[in-house]
Amino acid sequence: MEQPIWLLALEIATGVLLVVFVITGIVTASRSCKLKPSIRISSWNRSKSWSDEITVLIDSDMLKSLPKLSRQELEVACEDFSNIIGSTPETVVYKGTMKDGPEVSVISLCAFEGHWTSHHELFYQNKVIDLARLNHENIAKFLGYCRESDPFSRMLVFEYAPNGTLFEHLHYGEGGQFSWLRRMKIAIGIAQGLRYLHTELQPPFAISELNSNSVYVTEDFTPKLVDFECWKMMFSRHSISRDEKARGHLNSKSSFPGHGDSAADRQADDIQANTFAFGVILLEIISGRLPYCKDKGYLVDWASKYLQQAEEIGKLVDPELGSVRSEDLAVLCSVVSRCIDPDPSKRPSMQIITGVLENGIDLSAAAILKESSLAWAELALAL
Repeated sequence: MEQPIWLLALEIATGVLLVVFVITGIVTASRSCKLKPSIRISSWNRSKSWSDEITVLIDSDMLKSLPKLSRQELEVACEDFSNIIGSTPETVVYKGTMKDGPEVSVISLCAFEGHWTSHHELFYQNKVIDLARLNHENIAKFLGYCRESDPFSRMLVFEYAPNGTLFEHLHYGEGGQFSWLRRMKIAIGIAQGLRYLHTELQPPFAISELNSNSVYVTEDFTPKLVDFECWKMMFSRHSISRDEKARGHLNSKSSFPGHGDSAADRQADDIQANTFAFGVILLEIISGRLPYCKDKGYLVDWASKYLQQAEEIGKLVDPELGSVRSEDLAVLCSVVSRCIDPDPSKRPSMQIITGVLENGIDLSAAAILKESSLAWAELALAL
């Protein structure tokens, strides 16, 4: 008995659909098998080949020409990295002595290989190149870098300034021992270092967070600027305004750094922020006060009322200072007023500021002799 035509057609259609379904399943499974290895390989390649990506982005030949130090020799120099002289959430700073004699400061980044991205590596290598071009008496000399993968290490090496920081001298030392003349020498030295960074270098260079903690002092009280805080930019997506940092301001409100700004705009902002910060440092030098104190508020706010009246500026002076040249004080206060102008565009360049300080403050041998004579006279009276 023959099957009805409609039943035969149904069987054929069902068979075709079944074949299509099986073929589709096979193709899908095949593609899935092919995709899985490719995903693994792609992921593995990204994690292993980031250094190749960076080589394309930066001038590798320039980096190779810079002095490179091994982790092993730095470990020996820093006594198994036990001689810690400072730290931040981003860095640890060690003191070391190299085999050939010089004392060094070694900055080690607090980073793990698993969290180290191509962006971090690019930032690090560009910073090494940037620091290597700095050459000035008032800038801490960059001596080399360490870049190793086993164990993962990213370090920078600078000359060591054995006399601590300006912050320590002003706020932890004996203010009377930190004479006016020494303070003036440091003030002018900082200005000269900033003038070099802002106007003599091309492209200009700005200290990330300029404050009295970033000014190191040698045995003869020569100031050395160090840009230790630049790594905060690399590890943090947020920042407060540059002027707020200089004031000593900490705010829970944050903004994305440089969002919507061009590189030139950000550089101009950083330079103007350095000028503001220099004004704050001058106020610290004059008064011996902290930039911010919970009980007394901001140093800038406290000083502003005296800066506006020439006859009141004497009230700014550190009471522990024995003698102060009134002419120097007037020059400093004039510079401070211009540096901390709320309108960044009205702040003078460090070229102008340094000229005013060099011409207005007396660091001559006669001034040194006069201060020494006064110091001996005060000592004799005390005895």
